[in-house]
Amino acid sequence: MNPSYVLLLAFLIGVIGGLRTMTAPAVVAWAANRHWLNLDNSPLALIGSLGAVLAFTLGALGELVIDKLPSTPNRTRLLGLVGRSVLGGLSGAAVAVAGSQSIALGIVLGVAGAIAGAFAGYEVRKRLVRALKVPDFVLALLEDAVAIGGGLLIVSRF
Repeated sequence: MNPSYVLLLAFLIGVIGGLRTMTAPAVVAWAANRHWLNLDNSPLALIGSLGAVLAFTLGALGELVIDKLPSTPNRTRLLGLVGRSVLGGLSGAAVAVAGSQSIALGIVLGVAGAIAGAFAGYEVRKRLVRALKVPDFVLALLEDAVAIGGGLLIVSRF
C-alpha cells in the first residue's frame, strides 16, 4: 500500500477521534480483531484482543449517550483535547503499523488529526445548528453517524 495513503488514513482516523474520542479506537480494535488491520507481532497487537474490543466499544457507546447531555463539557477544553489526542494517537499508530509505516509518525498524525477534528467538528456543528435552526441533538446524531461510518471506511481500506 502507498505510504502516503497509509499516513493520510492515520491522520483521518485521528480526525474521527476528534469527533468522537472513543469511536476511533473502537473501530480500530474491531478491525484488528477481524483481521482487517494486521497488528500481529507489533507492540499494538493487544488492541485486537476481545477485552480491548469490549472496553473500547462500551466506551464508544457510552460516549454516544454522554455527548447528548447538556452538562457535557466542550470538546475543545483541555481535558477533552488530551483524551482525544491520546486515543487519536493510539488509533493513528495502529493504522500506520498496519500499513507498514512508522509507529511514531502514526502517533503524530493521529494526534494532529484528533486536534483538527475536535476544533473542526465543534465549529461545523455549532454553525450548522445556527444556520439550519435545528436542535443540537439532531446534528449530534448526524455527527455520530459520520464518525462511525468514516471510521469503518478508514479501517476497511486495508
